[in-house]
Amino acid sequence: MSEHVPTSLEVLRQQARDELSAVIEFRCRRGDDPWEFIPDLPSVDEQVVNTLREDAIDAYGLGEERARAHHPTSSRTTLVRFEYQLLRQIALDHPDLSTAVWALLDRLDTR
Repeated sequence: MSEHVPTSLEVLRQQARDELSAVIEFRCRRGDDPWEFIPDLPSVDEQVVNTLREDAIDAYGLGEERARAHHPTSSRTTLVRFEYQLLRQIALDHPDLSTAVWALLDRLDTR
């Protein structure tokens, strides 16, 4: 079994900036109006939190739990509880990302 090596936040932020730049460039070339889609894109730190979230799901073997939480027959409470616990741990591990974590939790609440 390979050991998960954490990536520094600065590396993750640069990757997020690169990914978001690529999305913006692709959508602009496609003819989309940037004033319409850019406000809906996550911030760089929100993108980093999403990456950390996916890494945590993989590293801690939470794939089955995520599938149960996201299953159409699961209650909204089950989904929110799973996501909240995961994002809470990221905020505890990376306090400088707590604002981005709360922004993602707000988005989850509005979905």
